[in-house]
Amino acid sequence: MAAGLAAELREGFGVEARLVEGSGGVFRVVVDGQEVFDKKTAGRFPILGEVSKALKDAP
Repeated sequence: MAAGLAAELREGFGVEARLVEGSGGVFRVVVDGQEVFDKKTAGRFPILGEVSKALKDAP
């Protein structure tokens, strides 16, 4: 899942995602200090394209 999201961000935005190992099922996407997605808040993993859309819609 995380590797696929990293590839999606690389292809769509030309950025290299940094995967930070955690525990307890943590899955958060943070860009420049702004949270884009949090599995705990959403109660699920993001669907394909969801994080990219959130980044495009961000101010």
